[in-house]
Amino acid sequence: MMSAYDVIKRLRAAMPEGVTPKFTTGEELMAWQKEQGRIDSERLAEANRLTRMQRVLGRSGIQELHRECRFGNYKADMPAQQEALRKAKSYAGKFGTGFGGFIFSGGCGTGKNHLAAAIGNELLENGKSVLIVTIPDLMMKFRETYQDGAKTTESKLMDDLCKVDLLVLDDIGVQRGNTNEGVVLFQIVDRRLSSKRPVGMLTNLDAKGMTELLTVRIMDRMTMDGGLWVNFDWPSYRRKVVA
Repeated sequence: MMSAYDVIKRLRAAMPEGVTPKFTTGEELMAWQKEQGRIDSERLAEANRLTRMQRVLGRSGIQELHRECRFGNYKADMPAQQEALRKAKSYAGKFGTGFGGFIFSGGCGTGKNHLAAAIGNELLENGKSVLIVTIPDLMMKFRETYQDGAKTTESKLMDDLCKVDLLVLDDIGVQRGNTNEGVVLFQIVDRRLSSKRPVGMLTNLDAKGMTELLTVRIMDRMTMDGGLWVNFDWPSYRRKVVA
């Protein structure tokens, strides 16, 4: 078996004149190989994690309904909608520079899901992992972890949710009054923000309602370090189309 020194020697002999070798010592080559092994290991772990979420949640990214949502096909007629679009595009463009999340608050049919999916789709195209999941679906999956023959454990599900690059929680507040929802949400958001991984939230609750559900501590951390709150306070686009 050739040593790292012999490998470098052969590479130098085969290189055309004027080409600078990437590695000049055996130590540099070994360090590069070690780093590549680490990267490959992380990539495999991520692929396995997404496979588990696909098996448990029925998907590992964005639902089919929103896979074509992009910033370019978001309908922004009013100034407030144009501002929401601008903020969403800015958030996607700066993703990774901070761990602040985003909260899109407003009624049904106002475009919250479209812009959240547009952020997610752009990140997916840039090699990031993204999961958008509704709170009712999530709570159901947590309950299933206690059943015999469960596909995963509560601990493993929590770990997987906390390791995707962006987690977007939809329909926050639809089960308001459910104590377990508040506890699970607090644990997920607290763990993700503690490890500097952002969370997106879609809700029809106002700031007071979100604070009552998630506590002041979580809400403060959601909007720090590049986080944002956007009010989608305009009429439902779907109702307008139906009318």
